[in-house]
Amino acid sequence: MNRKVVVVGIILLIVAAFFFRRCDNSRAIQFQTAAVTRGPITQAVTATGTLNPVVNVQVGSQVSGNIQKLFVDFNSKVKAGDVVAQIDPALFKATVTQAEGDLASAQAALELAKINAVRTQALVAKQNSSQQDLDQAMANLHQAEANLKIKQGALDKAKADLDHCTITSPVDGEVISRSVDVGQTVAASLQAPVIFTIANDLTKMQIDANVAEADVGVVAVDQQIDFSVDAFPARTFHGKVVQVRNAPITVQNVVTYDTVIGVNNADLKLKPGMTANVSIMIAHKDDVLQIKNAALRYRPADGAATPPQAKGTPPPGGRAGAGRERKNERTVYVLSGNKPEPVMIKTGISDGVVTEVLEGLKEGDGVITAGLTSATSSSPATNPFGPSRRFP
Repeated sequence: MNRKVVVVGIILLIVAAFFFRRCDNSRAIQFQTAAVTRGPITQAVTATGTLNPVVNVQVGSQVSGNIQKLFVDFNSKVKAGDVVAQIDPALFKATVTQAEGDLASAQAALELAKINAVRTQALVAKQNSSQQDLDQAMANLHQAEANLKIKQGALDKAKADLDHCTITSPVDGEVISRSVDVGQTVAASLQAPVIFTIANDLTKMQIDANVAEADVGVVAVDQQIDFSVDAFPARTFHGKVVQVRNAPITVQNVVTYDTVIGVNNADLKLKPGMTANVSIMIAHKDDVLQIKNAALRYRPADGAATPPQAKGTPPPGGRAGAGRERKNERTVYVLSGNKPEPVMIKTGISDGVVTEVLEGLKEGDGVITAGLTSATSSSPATNPFGPSRRFP
């Protein structure tokens, strides 16, 4: 009886061992691979910016007063010298009249001073008056001449202020902004208030793009760019880098540089203030070896790869610095049997999805992009001793 129990126990142990081994094999690691292919690659720097007119003039007022008339509105076409607004000139006309009266009074005083100077000179010549009287007469004459210049200056200023009541456009263009209404008071005591914003030529615009400091080193004048705007998501616009400004822009410790991009807007689809998603073309190559970037990020689990002495790794005692991976030297993994094998490659440009391969692989090679754990059987494992029960 004891012998039968022992035999049954051994059989149960064998069946259990077989079952658990089967379950373990059903969770074997599999690998997802991608072939090395040939094709074009374009490396670009991305940034965002704002569309602005190349020449954007803010028209303001040099004098304070009430807006009496407005002659243009949003989107109005204007020529240089056209009247765009009128400030109430009543007070300034009164100031001009007063200045003219002061000037006339100064002119009369000057004439009298000249007559007194001539009369005193004649009396001194006849020794009927003293030299002191002559000196006083000449001083009064010079004071009258200076006072005349002061009054003339006050009149010129009053006339200039009166002229500034009529606001004109300094350039040809289109009004894109109006900041005041008729009857509104503008105060020019501290700074000139902006009344209109006039764009000189909306067919030629520019993008002020903020390029990160890590990317600005590869941006240069005359590079071609592609950009899109939210208003036309299916359309790609084109432009060219015309200036990379040296003044840093720091926002929350993030440093960017203003990169000016010239844009042709002949069809007037682009409008000032639109946000542009810019892609600056840095390099482009046709028909080069390329691999998925996922292959550069893949690293096998501990013990899954072959030893470090596998092909493609630098031999011990090699060139100086062989143990350090350079920026353009990366390690990828290919399947050798059922194990990942490391291969050292040299990389070139990248577009964020694929990367150029300069050395280490050939077209058609399969590189590992991910490790997968999947069951070999589609049905769940069952307990041989209880067909109606399932393992947890």
